[in-house]
Amino acid sequence: MSDPSHGTLAALRQRPLVLFVASRFFAGSAMTLLRATFAWQVYAITGSAFHLGLMGLAQFVPTLTLSLVGGAVADSFDRRRVVILSQAAVLLGSATLFMASSGAQPRLLVLYGVVVATAAASSFEGPARAAWLPALVPRELFPSAVTLQSSVQQLGWVMGPVLMGFAIDAAGVRAAYAIHVGLVVVSIALVSRVRAATRDERHADVSLDAIQEGIRFVRSRQAVLGAMTLDMFAVIFAGATALLPIYAEEILHVGPRGYGLLSSSLELGTFLMAALLLVLRPIQRPGRALLFSVGAFGLATIVFGLSRSFPLSIAAFVVAGMADQVSMVTRSTLIQLSTPDELRGRVSSVNLVFIGASNQLGAVESGFVAWLFGATFSVVSGGVACLAVLGWIAVKMPALRDYRLDSHG
Repeated sequence: MSDPSHGTLAALRQRPLVLFVASRFFAGSAMTLLRATFAWQVYAITGSAFHLGLMGLAQFVPTLTLSLVGGAVADSFDRRRVVILSQAAVLLGSATLFMASSGAQPRLLVLYGVVVATAAASSFEGPARAAWLPALVPRELFPSAVTLQSSVQQLGWVMGPVLMGFAIDAAGVRAAYAIHVGLVVVSIALVSRVRAATRDERHADVSLDAIQEGIRFVRSRQAVLGAMTLDMFAVIFAGATALLPIYAEEILHVGPRGYGLLSSSLELGTFLMAALLLVLRPIQRPGRALLFSVGAFGLATIVFGLSRSFPLSIAAFVVAGMADQVSMVTRSTLIQLSTPDELRGRVSSVNLVFIGASNQLGAVESGFVAWLFGATFSVVSGGVACLAVLGWIAVKMPALRDYRLDSHG
């Protein structure tokens, strides 16, 4: 166990980081609340697993097409301003659905339009936020800052779906959108107070050459490429969150409150692991820890897919969340410490494409396979495929397996 005065909690002495982390709590709550509300409303309107998969595709397309541009923007403009404007765009989308949801359900076209718009905004916010974090603390505190930021953000991710479930159960879907607006307003207010070296004069232009420079860097670093690839394929195959409305309604029969608890149980696991990581030394071999965590994630997904018990399903998702937290911390630390500051926005955008592909294409894969073969087959087969990808990456990319904190340049 580490000494808090020299370990993770030492990062709390950095005021810009404290404000940034506080904003991530509210932004994280807002994000998971909004995603859960999207899924619930789409399923309430259509009753179709196909449309849950289609919603994932609607989020993936702007992520794929705009994230690399967002990375170049993060390396060319003030990162704080990019974060604020992106969050403001998401706020506008939820306000639109709040108004459209009065009375009858909104048209699917309107809902899908807001899904696409919020995904587009996130394609700019994500790289700017990730690239900004290393500027808030001294380099030696960065692994601790990642753990602290992730811990508080995970708590927000837990809160979002729970708030959504109780809001919809008590007052309908408009209440969920109203809460989202309030959360984003607070997040913007906090992040606007962060004063740090954001460097208005950037090294890159928003150009094709600048974007390609970030891609070439990722391809030249096997550990970085391996970490991104492993996360992408693991979540594409083993991600079950898109099917939670089906599990809540048709398999576990727990209703909207149960759906909210299921949605938050993954984040509860991540928060529990994040709290544990706060009092431990930074992981010295993040590559090996990443491999073990992905294995645990795949096994927990298989258990969730086979479960017909609500407590067991919650427990399986909590374990999956704990594994996912280790994966996220080790991957973020490895990528950011391996990347020069002038490339962090663009490399973060490449990572965001991988993450977007895993989350959104995972929803597409889960939804379409469930539509053809059933939800249980979709989840269990995805967990098995995750383990197969893990074995392939472990053998083919030894630089990831052997990466250590003291090996970065």
